[in-house]
Amino acid sequence: MILMVIIFLVLLFWENELDEEAMAATLEQLHVDYPQSDIPIRYCNHMIIQRVIKEPNNTCKKEHFFIHERPRNINSVCSSPRRVTCQNHAPSLCFLSEIKFKSTVCKLIEGTRYPACNYHVFATEGFIVVTCDDMGPAKIQRYTE
Repeated sequence: MILMVIIFLVLLFWENELDEEAMAATLEQLHVDYPQSDIPIRYCNHMIIQRVIKEPNNTCKKEHFFIHERPRNINSVCSSPRRVTCQNHAPSLCFLSEIKFKSTVCKLIEGTRYPACNYHVFATEGFIVVTCDDMGPAKIQRYTE
């Protein structure tokens, strides 16, 4: 009986680790920079090229943001009681964070084709809106101050 409990706990822990790794390939890759990278000059330009962030047609994104917070704190947004309307009236549920997250907003100032994009950096704090599924945040919909 004790062996079965130990196996169950190991499987439960392993499943949670796999969930976090799955998120790492999506939300974390696109929007999470924790702890914040120590890039004193051209932070946005560097991060967007390093993470290959672009539009599907290979053009520069007009705006992008990086959240400087632990992934597990971003995951907790899915349990927020603050439900909001999703962009484009998507049928999934969207949740607004209860706290502000430290972030960097990158706004395109020059360029049209990736990777020849030049961004202006804005350090800020704001709320995030996420779409959630059974595994946690599926997509960060938007950032709002």
